[in-house]
Amino acid sequence: MVALDGPSLGRMLEDVAVGKIQLPDFQRQWKWDDDRIRALLATVTLDYPLGVAMTLDTGGEAQFKARPLYGTEVSPGTVPEQLLLDGQQRLTSLFQALRSTKPVETSDTRNKPVQRWYYIDISLAVDEKSDRDEAIRSIPVDRLLRGSFGRTHLDLTNREAECAVGFFPLNLVFDADATGRWQRAYVSGSEDRWDIWSAFQAKVIDTVKGFKVPLIRLPRETQKDAVCSVFERVNTGGVVLNVFELLTATYAGDDRYSREHGHDFSLSEDWRRTKQMLSSAYPVLGSIDADSRHETGLTSLDFLQAIALVQTCQRKQRFLVDNPGAANAPAVSCKRRDLLHLPLADYSALAPEVTTAFAWVGKFLASQHVFRERDLPYGSQLVPLAAIAALLGSKARAEPAIRDGLARWFWCGVLGELYGGVTDTRFVRDVEQVVAWLTNGGPEPDTITEASFQEQRLHRLTSRNSAAYKGIYALLMKEGAVDWRFPDEGISEQNLTGWSVDIRQVFPKAWFDRKGADNTRMTSIVNKTALSFQSYQVIGGNFPSVYLKALEEAAGISGDWLDDMIETHHISPKALRVDDFDAFYRDRATRLLSLVERAMGKATV
Repeated sequence: MVALDGPSLGRMLEDVAVGKIQLPDFQRQWKWDDDRIRALLATVTLDYPLGVAMTLDTGGEAQFKARPLYGTEVSPGTVPEQLLLDGQQRLTSLFQALRSTKPVETSDTRNKPVQRWYYIDISLAVDEKSDRDEAIRSIPVDRLLRGSFGRTHLDLTNREAECAVGFFPLNLVFDADATGRWQRAYVSGSEDRWDIWSAFQAKVIDTVKGFKVPLIRLPRETQKDAVCSVFERVNTGGVVLNVFELLTATYAGDDRYSREHGHDFSLSEDWRRTKQMLSSAYPVLGSIDADSRHETGLTSLDFLQAIALVQTCQRKQRFLVDNPGAANAPAVSCKRRDLLHLPLADYSALAPEVTTAFAWVGKFLASQHVFRERDLPYGSQLVPLAAIAALLGSKARAEPAIRDGLARWFWCGVLGELYGGVTDTRFVRDVEQVVAWLTNGGPEPDTITEASFQEQRLHRLTSRNSAAYKGIYALLMKEGAVDWRFPDEGISEQNLTGWSVDIRQVFPKAWFDRKGADNTRMTSIVNKTALSFQSYQVIGGNFPSVYLKALEEAAGISGDWLDDMIETHHISPKALRVDDFDAFYRDRATRLLSLVERAMGKATV
């Protein structure tokens, strides 16, 4: 229902004050700075058009936990009649400036928090030639306006002082009794103020009281996904609403859970505990800060998608058991609509299982020598991997044949670079197809059959932005690469950070510069391998024939021993010892292609 000529501003602010209008809990706190509030007050006092507000009638299918607007003193337990979807900043600012008995909490031009009272200069307000913005005055919390050297040049600490300079406090405008008392004090100072007050009453006070707020009022029948979509379209505060926040508000408003447990369910707190547990044990899954505002790696959306995949897959399996041969089975899906309609009961039942699955994913990645978040080829691939692990169960995923199959699927996705675009449909296909392939002897999943690795791609892999680049780096370590400075053990999770292992060039840039050689192959993954910072210091800008001797001396080992260590990187030591880049590059490319083929279980192109 759209009301272009909506309720009066006074009526809306009254509803805000008593809690009839509240915010859905997914709305974030946000307040305007001082300049924007002054401009807003000028707009209202001039009866200029104001942006449309939007509310949702409560009591329908879309139930969200509500909270009062900032600065109000609503009685606890007050049930709102409407939830404010758009207009939070305007109504919060107007309520604090025009209705509250407390100073407005805002910020200055340097974004420093300040408290302000808002006044209007009566003489400027009734002057047709004056700019209304100049008439709206922002006064510090102590009601003293100071000039240079801290000298007070405007004192508004009492009513007599306000009346003397003709500064009307705008937070009295909807209080008729207080306005009347202020008026009597003002006109008592001079007979000619009656005319000025009459003009001010008509131009400002009556205008504000008669101001209409354009309002779109959504009926209670509006569904949750529609609310989410509408909010994203109308939100102008620059803060994008995500499904997790909307679901957090939905779960917090679940009356059944509150009655059974005596408190609201906090999805954000549940996720924070889950993510902290996972990330502390498996750094590859990223991190999360104490207040859950910033997270890296595995996200809350990833977790919800994995749960939705498991939930919808189990729902389909139950349907097919009850209806053999039926063609109208419910689809497996993890789109936004599926997440928004995920019941709290299903979330509570599946979250522990999916958490365990993600912990298994952390162990699986470590077995593939992907230890750090920065080295993870595709974060998105973790979603179907966890869902598959949950559906397989702990007993099945412990079987060597199933682990090998999952590793092959994983590497086909990485080296085939199949998870770089829109992934929702691939999620669904992989979950259904991989589980059927591993447990029921079904056909190979599309991710395996569609994956291909072309030889030319090897030469173009030059940066960590590529999933295949990270994949080859991990495979080299998985194959047992030994650092050239530390001969006693291979590169592992335990020494990866301590040794500052990274992808480093075999033939350094200095070699290309001194030889005047074509450097198009210099940055290829073919000319790089996993080495410690200590090894890199010895390599420096030296030719391979030089730095190999230096490495032998630094590590206290023989040339044959070092050659064996070089071989663990799929590099020919013979080519390095004679500084033959072409021979090295051809041989290394061939070996890396074999490495890719073994991981994918299929020939390269």
